[in-house]
Amino acid sequence: MAPLSDIKTPEQAGPSKSDAPAQERKSPVSIPALSVGIFMILVFVGVVGLIAASFFDAIPEISWPSFLVDSNTTVEKLGLMVFVVVLFVGVMALLLLMVDSRKRVPNWTVAIAFVGPALAALLLGLIWPGISTLIQSFYGRSPWYDPERSEFVGFDNFSKLFTTEEFQVVLRNTLIWVILVPLVAVSLGLLYAVLIDRTRGEAISKGLIFLPMAISLVGASIIWRFVYEYRAPARPQIGLANQILVWLGLEPYQFLINLPWNTIFLIVVMIWIQTGFAMTIISAAIKAIPDDIIEAARLDGVSGLRMFRYVTIPSIRPALLVVWVTITMTTLKVFDIVRTMTGGNFQTSVVANEFYTQSFRQFDFGLGAALAVLLFVIVIPVVVYQVRQLRLSEEIR
Repeated sequence: MAPLSDIKTPEQAGPSKSDAPAQERKSPVSIPALSVGIFMILVFVGVVGLIAASFFDAIPEISWPSFLVDSNTTVEKLGLMVFVVVLFVGVMALLLLMVDSRKRVPNWTVAIAFVGPALAALLLGLIWPGISTLIQSFYGRSPWYDPERSEFVGFDNFSKLFTTEEFQVVLRNTLIWVILVPLVAVSLGLLYAVLIDRTRGEAISKGLIFLPMAISLVGASIIWRFVYEYRAPARPQIGLANQILVWLGLEPYQFLINLPWNTIFLIVVMIWIQTGFAMTIISAAIKAIPDDIIEAARLDGVSGLRMFRYVTIPSIRPALLVVWVTITMTTLKVFDIVRTMTGGNFQTSVVANEFYTQSFRQFDFGLGAALAVLLFVIVIPVVVYQVRQLRLSEEIR
């Protein structure tokens, strides 16, 4: 038994382990971390307030510092780059400070600190521009850019898109792109994936087919513009396509000018790029088919084309759907190829290119906004269809 002198009272013994959480909860709040949380809240509220006030012209035009909007020299551009990097590092340091002090601040401040900037960016960079574009589509001239000449025209811009021959050609071209590019790219990707799968030199073959995906659309357009290059028959041809025609004893052909095939020759560029993407995803899906399914099918006497039709295709259907929808959405937004190769001339323009032309060349912001809204409306059914089909696939599994 311990001597009485060694026995400590509860006050002398200090807090027990069971009291530690209670005392930890009572630890002082981190003032810097709490300040960051409040600052993020103010940023979010400020962005929402600016958007709301802009509807009623309640705020004057913002005058940004010149070095943020007018950097012409190399020194100014480098300075702007350093400023952005330092600003990014500062924001991340503040967020990490909150994470390090998360036990001493309310959870809502941490949540606001991370979610607030993202919501503010969505409001300022996505939701507000979407609403603004929708409003502009009902005006002849943008009420923001040309208030004196702007007038409310209702659905006249949309009516013009469907009744004017020029825009009917644009819609027709877009429809041709959306039908041919996914159909041919997915078909070729599936064919390559099946033929090259588990063959000698598979990695090299797939790498060569996937290589165009590593090239930007502008770079690919420039390459193919040289391929289609045309010169008079009396001159030597520098374009590969026309040189092949000369070797075959045919006359050179103006691939990018002659109607109606010039649109098809532009589509070839997108197919060349997207086939590698389709092949990669489909090949991975084929390799993921369980061996048990294949062995069971072989025991039932299924082989060759029947194996491909009744086993391979149903097993990779979700992957085919994802590839199809992804390529379709990319095709709907195609701009670089058309702008680089023809500039939309010779009846090759599509919706995205025409939006740029009307908005920033013709300065008809109302008609350009109507084209943007039309493109958005076209994309919605594609996304809805993909979500429904993926849900059905998950239910079947």
